[in-house]
Amino acid sequence: MEQKRIVIVGAGIVGTSIAYYLCKMGQRNITVIEQGPLIETGGSTSHAPGLVFQLSFSKVMTKLACNTAAAFRELSTEKRKSFYTVGSLEVANTLERLEDLKRKAGVAASWGMEASLLSPEECKEKFSFIDPNNIFGGLFVPSDGIAKPLHAVEEMMKYAKSCGVRFYGETEVTGIKAENGCVKAVITSSGDFEAEAIVCCAGFWGPRIGKLAGVTIPLQPMAHQYIWTEDLEEFAGETEEVTAPLIRHQDSAMYYRQVFQSLGAGSYQHRPLPVEVEEITKYGQSKEMPSVKAFTLEDFEKPWQDAIKLFPSLKNTKIKKGINGIFSFTPDEMPLLGESNQLKGFWVAEAIWVTHSAGVAKEMAEWMVNGVPSLDLELCDINRFDEQALSPSFYKNRSMENYVKVYDIHHPYMPHETSRNIRVSPYYHRQQSLGAVFSEKLGWEQPQWYEVNQSKVSHYRNEIIQRDRWASQYASPIIDAEQIHASTFAGLFDITASRKYLKIHGEDAVQFLQKLTTSDINVPIGSVIKTLMLQEEGGIKDEIKIIRTARTEFVVFCSGTVEASWIKKQIAPSSSLSVRDLSAGTCSLLIKGAKTKEIIESILPLAPSDGCQASKLYLHHIPVLSIYESINGVGHWEIVATADQGLGLWDLLCKAGQPYDLIAAGDRALDGLRMKSLLPKAGKDFWSEINPYEAGLGKMVDLTKPDFIGKEALFAYRLKEKKQCLTTLTFDSPGFTVMGHEPVFVDGQAVGFITSAGYDYALNKGVVFALLASDFVKEETVFQVEYFGNRYNAVLLSQSVVGTY
Repeated sequence: MEQKRIVIVGAGIVGTSIAYYLCKMGQRNITVIEQGPLIETGGSTSHAPGLVFQLSFSKVMTKLACNTAAAFRELSTEKRKSFYTVGSLEVANTLERLEDLKRKAGVAASWGMEASLLSPEECKEKFSFIDPNNIFGGLFVPSDGIAKPLHAVEEMMKYAKSCGVRFYGETEVTGIKAENGCVKAVITSSGDFEAEAIVCCAGFWGPRIGKLAGVTIPLQPMAHQYIWTEDLEEFAGETEEVTAPLIRHQDSAMYYRQVFQSLGAGSYQHRPLPVEVEEITKYGQSKEMPSVKAFTLEDFEKPWQDAIKLFPSLKNTKIKKGINGIFSFTPDEMPLLGESNQLKGFWVAEAIWVTHSAGVAKEMAEWMVNGVPSLDLELCDINRFDEQALSPSFYKNRSMENYVKVYDIHHPYMPHETSRNIRVSPYYHRQQSLGAVFSEKLGWEQPQWYEVNQSKVSHYRNEIIQRDRWASQYASPIIDAEQIHASTFAGLFDITASRKYLKIHGEDAVQFLQKLTTSDINVPIGSVIKTLMLQEEGGIKDEIKIIRTARTEFVVFCSGTVEASWIKKQIAPSSSLSVRDLSAGTCSLLIKGAKTKEIIESILPLAPSDGCQASKLYLHHIPVLSIYESINGVGHWEIVATADQGLGLWDLLCKAGQPYDLIAAGDRALDGLRMKSLLPKAGKDFWSEINPYEAGLGKMVDLTKPDFIGKEALFAYRLKEKKQCLTTLTFDSPGFTVMGHEPVFVDGQAVGFITSAGYDYALNKGVVFALLASDFVKEETVFQVEYFGNRYNAVLLSQSVVGTY
């Protein structure tokens, strides 16, 4: 094994855990630097109340939390525990929250966790303080509990030191040395430490360390209120720190835990209290540790009254102590992980709560040693943000919004309110005039539907299904009308925000793309290739579209910023290859539907033949890249132009499409058409934990190629029995579909979950992609999909994506 000189900045739970797992993987040349004293460093780890609620609507965050809980249990000793498995109880005092808990119970089954819905009386049995008359029920997760992060840090540090790891406390980082775009050393108050890899685990100090390295770390430190009560009669005589379950009362934005004979309570009710990194004191400069600000009692007055309403016996006690503890928020509520594309060798593990700490550390260690983590961490990748999201005005406002909404009921389509209207396509004002309802996608304003199409709802009223209350939120029947109309005639879709547009040029372009992808790229000019990029273990990094535009030039469309960054990372330092990201200066429109080819014929002298083809041409005076495909017999015409030509392109296509009943349609209708065409989507229906054969995309893999990333792993996989596969199901009952992430059962056993869902108006049935255990994928199997506590029958669709070798 190659030994790297690794320097970790920060000895809290994250930094120490990474050192621990790197040691487990055989790394020995590790140094950990901490500006405060060791163990209780003065960062967020030192004041964290330790509540571990593992279950969330994010699969990756749930898995990271589960792995953290498991690690802390293993670190417990007979004398001292690092984790108390006491369970958790989320209570609902609104019917809307109770419905959300039903949805969450379903997601627990999807992610393989045990969780059960309880009546108000059963909730009181779990936690005797609760007034059952004030709630409608609760969700109990038996494996949740309280982490003792300082105990875990001590045990991990002991092991790491036995492996030769050097820990330096009270050592301040004053600089990061880099040469030729690579890290070289960490400069500190105790001297310089040479490094081939630096891991920034400095918590809310992370942006300061990032700045020393020239790396933007977009997190916002926030003060959060937490109190301890006086001793309570109900806990009298209690000698264990915690035996009662954790309580989460999201309708009041509060949580609770037992602390020996008292109760601890945290609140998200108060106004956002952002803290600037420059304002945070160093250890020893104030009475409290650096991560603690003075308690603002006025912000806790209403939360305290809400606590008494839930736990009436609290009116007999009072608050003993309170703090405003600092921790980190990000623009999308996810951690910041991985190697920065701004400086090679500079790794980041930031904005991580104790809940996910050890789980993140294990993945980081695998990523650094093996090149890939076990879990797909794209949603956490430090490189996921475009330039505008790295501006303080963007991520500070968005982080504060996330703080306010952290305990809200989160709908999948709920749009952000802050940091909007920052990126708009050239057609934006035309879209506004059509009544576009916008959401945000990669920072762009993206039309979801157009109010001008309201008349289509009346026209298709006998076909459009009636959505339930949940599915109707942040939606409109216009979406379905646009889908039906575009399928029957044609729709004009703005797909500018849907992907990254890269131009790759150089003598080595063919060789590079052959190595990068699973298909043969040495094709004639004008050819369009849909192919896969894999990571080293054979999982799917992305499905991309490649167009050969010249002998040494290719256009690549990939899903987003992470994928574009990964492509650039594969280029050898000695290569003369040029990769340019042209996304910001280009715009894209798509015409899709039965009349697509007729619209093209009305503009172009030579109509395209069936199949896939691309060409650079003029639409009147506008230079474009024209890409035509026939997908399942339906025309699909993409037109890419420079941004300065976008408005003219929109007007030209709208005028040409009028005789064929072309309408502007939104992103939601386009996704409905995707489901109708049974086209799985990268990042939604498959990701790096799934290989091409499991995703049913084996036809996109050419194993006769000499070499490509992941080929060796695919050969090894073919010798094994397939454990999971992406499958298409349709519901028995017309007029019904789901939203995604719902569990799938066979004979009462959870066998997988829905990845994406839609409605096929030609079939008049809901269709879904489901990732299922392979043993259950049989034509005769009757599946049941759970939706808000009710189960609905579904069967395999005959054109099912089941994956073949």
